[in-house]
Amino acid sequence: MSPIGIVSAMELIFVLMFAALLIWSLSNYLHTGFDHLRMHKQDEKIWEAKLRSVSLRLAYIGNICLAFLFFPVTRMSSILPLVGLTSESSIKYHIWLGQLSMVLFAAHSIGFIIYWAITNQMIEMLEWSKTYVSNVAGEIASLIALAMWITSIPQIRRKMYEVFFYTHHLYILYILFFAIHAGVGSMCVIAPGVFLFLIDRHLRFLQSRQHARLLSARLLPCDALELNFSKNPSLYYNPTSLVFINVPKVSKLQWHPFTVTSSCNMETNYLSVAIKNVGSWSNKLYQELSSSSLDHLNISVEGPYGPHTAQFLRHEQIVMVSGGSGVTPFISIIRDLIFQSQQQEFQPPKLLLVCIFKNYADLTMLDLMLPISGLKTRISQLQLQIEAYITREKQEPSKDTQKQIQTIWFKTNLSDCPISAVLGPNNWLWLGAIITSSFVMFLLFLGIVTRYYIYPIENNSGEVYNWTYGVMWYMFSFCSCICICSSVVFLWLKRLNKLENKHIMNVEVSTPARSPGSWIYGSERELESLPHQSLVQATNVHFGSRPDLKKILFECEGKDVGVMTCGPRKMRHEVARICASGLADNLHFESISFNW
Repeated sequence: MSPIGIVSAMELIFVLMFAALLIWSLSNYLHTGFDHLRMHKQDEKIWEAKLRSVSLRLAYIGNICLAFLFFPVTRMSSILPLVGLTSESSIKYHIWLGQLSMVLFAAHSIGFIIYWAITNQMIEMLEWSKTYVSNVAGEIASLIALAMWITSIPQIRRKMYEVFFYTHHLYILYILFFAIHAGVGSMCVIAPGVFLFLIDRHLRFLQSRQHARLLSARLLPCDALELNFSKNPSLYYNPTSLVFINVPKVSKLQWHPFTVTSSCNMETNYLSVAIKNVGSWSNKLYQELSSSSLDHLNISVEGPYGPHTAQFLRHEQIVMVSGGSGVTPFISIIRDLIFQSQQQEFQPPKLLLVCIFKNYADLTMLDLMLPISGLKTRISQLQLQIEAYITREKQEPSKDTQKQIQTIWFKTNLSDCPISAVLGPNNWLWLGAIITSSFVMFLLFLGIVTRYYIYPIENNSGEVYNWTYGVMWYMFSFCSCICICSSVVFLWLKRLNKLENKHIMNVEVSTPARSPGSWIYGSERELESLPHQSLVQATNVHFGSRPDLKKILFECEGKDVGVMTCGPRKMRHEVARICASGLADNLHFESISFNW
């Protein structure tokens, strides 16, 4: 539904409940404020006092939005899974809350500027009070928020992603000046969300300081590539997960999310991600890999992050609709089901993959279904049907113009580490320990500072302790306790895992005699291996046409059909509308977002 996009009934209920909370809070604040209206000047009029009261209460409502703003972007959150959400599927709520809080705080600022103008108090805009609210700090926070809001507009974010990325890191200064302006009391309202976010952010920072062991890269003719990393066997993740990658040689500061195409069940020691060459960052990486003879590349990895359950397994049949590089999340599902189908007591669901590509070369994205590690896969046991649509070409191009897949193998560096969970296998237990210990330490530290430093100063001088200094003590203790507890637990677990990682590093990686070819593209199409034959037989290629999604979905005969989609926004919404139309009772749309 426009403008909120694809939402489930549960999500819609939460949105309505949150809207009701804001409306009730605003009406309650206004009723209380008007009943206890105070005149700041003798000649102040009632409507002027009400304007000031309304402007102040709008900031209170903005605080409620800020209280929830950081939960959707806490990637290791223990809150979102309780309501069936992940950080990538709930990022839209972060956007909505940011937009709403920006509107409320803008109205708050404009309201006070108008009030000061009509009451001849414009000098208040330059006040930095030592004992009360600092107006200058609030104005600085508003300017920072305005910069983050403007650069996050979709049209600007898509065209100038780097500007959006760097500007959004001003949130650190925004929180600081917001705290100085609003005070410790208002910070306590938003503290839970900020507290969990800072723990998550610091743990991700610690994880990103070490380089991941890159084993190989597979360059596809469609300007896409697959990176294959070594991973700890204890690292578990579900299909459709993603990781954030940083390549210092391309950009030291930029981190980008990419879908994991491997299955942790099938490939216990490897993790693979697919990257499509569609932007300046990915183009630089592709050119770096394809134009030079690299034997090592430093890469840092955060994650993986993703759903905590594989909900798609409960359906009798699964229909996956993809556009372009949107096929990559479904490759991880297919790989996982290839492994599951080899288990004796498991009955895999029927799979229908409808993939839409612009050019014939894009078909090589389907080569990623078979791992580069060369593991034996019995794909024939999987009931898989692939319908591939090529929209811009009406026939298969000549083999003379077709490129081949290029594989690059990298040397081992002793400083690299296999990808592992930031807090190990028992990450929820350790995360709970960090949250509890850092919060208790924060209360103790703040209590000691207040009792033995702030109170004696107030008693000796007879004056209230400096407002700004008090907030700074609060923020310092807040952040320092998080950093101390998170770092201690991370370093302790890193020490325990050092021997295990050393054993993994000593495992020899077998390098094939030649690069694996394509099973559906170029001269390698007639390969004799059983996995390649099975995929060729399961694939139908349609040239110069687009799929009739409504017809395809309605022709699914299964009683319980799960439908997932990934790709352009228009296509995703079309599939969701078909499933929500009620014309077919067997279609169940899986509301999973693959887009950040």
